[in-house]
Formats: sequence, C-alpha cells, structure tokens
Amino acid sequence: MKRLMLLAGEESGAGYARRIAARAQELFPGVEIRGYADYGFKTADLAVFGFWEVLKRIFFFLRVRRTMERAIDEWRPDAVCTVDYPGMNLRLAAYAKSKGVRAVHVVCPQVWAWHRARIPKIEASLDALCCFFPFEPAFFRPGFAHFVGHPLAEEFAAGEWRRRPEAVDIKLVALLPGSRMGEIRIILPTLLEAVRGLDCRCVIPAANAQARAAIERTVARWRGRRADAPPVEIRSGGAREVLKDAVCAAVASGTATLEAALVGCPTVLVYRVGAVMAFIARRLIKIGHVGLANIVWERCRGGAAADDPLRGYPMPELLQEDMTVGNVRRALKWFIADGEVRRLAESRLAETTALLRSDGDSITKIVGFLV
Repeated sequence: MKRLMLLAGEESGAGYARRIAARAQELFPGVEIRGYADYGFKTADLAVFGFWEVLKRIFFFLRVRRTMERAIDEWRPDAVCTVDYPGMNLRLAAYAKSKGVRAVHVVCPQVWAWHRARIPKIEASLDALCCFFPFEPAFFRPGFAHFVGHPLAEEFAAGEWRRRPEAVDIKLVALLPGSRMGEIRIILPTLLEAVRGLDCRCVIPAANAQARAAIERTVARWRGRRADAPPVEIRSGGAREVLKDAVCAAVASGTATLEAALVGCPTVLVYRVGAVMAFIARRLIKIGHVGLANIVWERCRGGAAADDPLRGYPMPELLQEDMTVGNVRRALKWFIADGEVRRLAESRLAETTALLRSDGDSITKIVGFLV
C-alpha cells in the first residue's frame, strides 16, 4: 500500500485515525496518508450537532463532499479508510468503492439502534466493516463485518488509566458536556446548575480549542449570576486524568461515556437534543438505552440484572426531559455520599470493559483489512 486516504470527522474518531496512521506507517514504510485536513477542512468545523445545525451549513458540507470526491479521483489512493462520522464518511467510502478503490469503515453505524433498513446499503458501500462491539457483526452478512476489539479497551487494559478507589478525590466531580458547540450550549448550563449546593469542586476537560472557548463563555456567564457557585476549573484535554481522579462524573452521551466506563468512574449519562431531533429519535430508535456501557452490558449479558440502585445497569441515564437540574444533582449527590453504590457501579463498569477486548491488537487488524 502506497497511498491511504484516512478520514475522521470528529475528535473521537480522529484519535483512532492517528493510531491507524501510525500503524500503517510501521507496516508499510513510505506510505503517504491524506485526510480532511490536507484539503483545508478542520475537525472542529466538521463536527456539527443536530439537524438544524447541519441544515444551516448544508452548502459547506456539500463542498466538503465534492472536494473529497475530487481528491479520490485525482489522487487515486490504494484504500480509503473512514472512521465513524457516518453521515459524510459512508458516502465518501461508497464513492471510493464505485471507483475501484478499496473502502473500509471503522466503527459500526448504530444499525442495532435504529433504521436497520440501512444494512444492505452499508454492505454495498464497503469492502469491510470493522466493529468495536462484539454483538455488531451478527447484524451483517457473514464475512463482511468483523469484531476487532475496542482500541480504548486495549489501552485501558494495561492499567495505566484504571483508577484506584483509595486515591479518588471525594470532592472532585468531572463534567463532560460534549465537544460539539450545540452540546455545550444545551447541556453545560444544566450541569453547572446541578453542582450548585454540592460540597465539591468541578473540572471540565475541553476536547479542543473551540470547545474550550465555548465552555469558558458559558462558565463565565453562569458564575456571574451565581454567588454560591462551586470552584470550576477548565482544562485543555486530559479527560482521562480527570475521570481517574474524580469521585463521579456527569458525561454527555458518546465516546466520553465509554472512556468513563473504561476508567471505572461512576457516571450519570446525560443528553438532550432539540425538539425536532427528539421527535425523530423517539420514532426511530429501537433500544432502551443510549449509553454504550449499558448497551454492551444488556446485549452481552442478556438483559438487566435484578432491580437495584443502578436499575440493573452500569450507568444511570438522564435523557431529554429527565435531564433536569434536580435529577442530575440527585444522581451526583448519590454517588458522592454512598460508597456502596459507587462500588457497585465500579464493579459493573469493570465487567463491561472486559467484554470489549478481543485477541490481538485492534489497530493492526484494521490496517490488515486495508490491503
């Protein structure tokens, strides 16, 4: 392999892409790798949250698509590897395959959650699909989708990021409102209000510079109106370190909740979208949970455990109208005050982590599917 186009449109996928690029360069010395950035598109600009936000920037995304299709035509890579970001990436993968370029997608679209009618189209668009969750390949034809293991689970298995309960800071609460501008705007004010009245200090790790600026503006406005606001520190990156040290966390649905699970940090999962997106989601989504740890727990263990303080799952979920200041505050206070509940959550999160590991190195397996 001499030329690889590697496309990741969001921060979480970009981390996997960097690891794939490094391994490809090890296995194929001299390989040339290009991505969105080489054609002038930044991850922060591509990561857009919500139906209306996409619609408002539709001409930008059409330009991204046309530019990348032209790049495939002119550069002629040996393979196109797309990482997550399915709305754009699967279209580009399908275009590459139609031009005779090998197309491999990493991170299975959530067909097990909604719109299973997409499965034949996905199969027609790709040469191979690399899945991070063990139950996903069964939804596709034999030999097409492959469970490679979850790269994050392998990282955390070494123990560097596993927290030690005795080293936890009982006063530290981690707040992770997401990396997209819309997520920060919608979710962070509720999280900030929820920690008022708690005897704690908070740390918010920002995924990138744009997210940090939005977080800083939101915190400044909130602090100006709240004389009783607890200390809030904003950091650039470092989510894992914060989760490792925190007694508990409130985390927006997404990859960050999986990182919280892998660290072993008791977490309340939160999320809210606009009314239109919520209306659509309620009619399309066919599963009872959105948290990755909860989904893996249920599908690999055959359902919830008996009724208990966590309702049988590793991570309580507060979604849409349930994501209120009072509900989030009660969940955080619960984890802070009750050591038994914390230990139960930590135990379930550890079991979930074990389910995500496979034999061998996942990144090496992914690179193997590119040739």
